[in-house]
Amino acid sequence: MKPITTKMLMRGVWEGMPQAVFIYTPLCGTCAAARRMLEIAEHLLPEGILTEMNIHDIPELVQQFQISSVPAVMLFDGEHDVPRMVYRMNSVEHLLGEIRKAVLK
Repeated sequence: MKPITTKMLMRGVWEGMPQAVFIYTPLCGTCAAARRMLEIAEHLLPEGILTEMNIHDIPELVQQFQISSVPAVMLFDGEHDVPRMVYRMNSVEHLLGEIRKAVLK
């Protein structure tokens, strides 16, 4: 997963690019487990779909998109500028299905 900035994320939203953004905090154990699952899922997705952002670096996005907890995955479908949020990190299969449903139409 490649780290991105707020500016890069919003440019993708404005250009209608489907994208999945993993939101985490460095010292979160649950985030580390979610990262491992997403790293596996990433191999089954087109390159560049899955990116990451540290929640401490994006206070304006936390407020704008009402991010309530970490780990989270923001899913932009390329048509709407409001993401669908995934907070439950059940399994690789679950995450892969949620990402594919949102960004691979």
